[in-house]
Amino acid sequence: MFEEQFLRRAIELSATALETPETEPFAAVVVRNGQIVGQGINRSLEKRDPTSHGETEAIRDACRHLDTVDLHECDLYSSCEPCALCVAAMQISGIRRLYYAAGLAESNAALQHLPLSARFTVDVDTLREQCGKTVEERAMPARQALSEDAMKVLFAWAKQHA
Repeated sequence: MFEEQFLRRAIELSATALETPETEPFAAVVVRNGQIVGQGINRSLEKRDPTSHGETEAIRDACRHLDTVDLHECDLYSSCEPCALCVAAMQISGIRRLYYAAGLAESNAALQHLPLSARFTVDVDTLREQCGKTVEERAMPARQALSEDAMKVLFAWAKQHA
């Protein structure tokens, strides 16, 4: 169930980028049973990590706080509509619902005139398209090798955990 206070908290966190160097104004909170269990802001520049988006940081924080990687009982509130990377992280962790404030078109309009030196841009439409394709269909060249060696490790690990 949507609770405005959590979306307001995500927006409040995003506003900390106005005063915090090397952050960007994209933030999120993870909520379970009416309590914030994780929060994050985009720290890609600070951490030199292109996956350090507000949503992924909130998911990481929630997983640490709850000592699990299973967030099936959690909702995510984001200051902006998440990109495909963040949607994938939500799917993998099991986030059950998403609530967001600004849409991608809105946020892109607000940031479109920034120089590349001020913001690393990603073509969201291409990201969405490429993420839905098989490895053979993607634009990025890929080559598979050493499959048998990798499979030995996978089977050994699976056997240990059976």
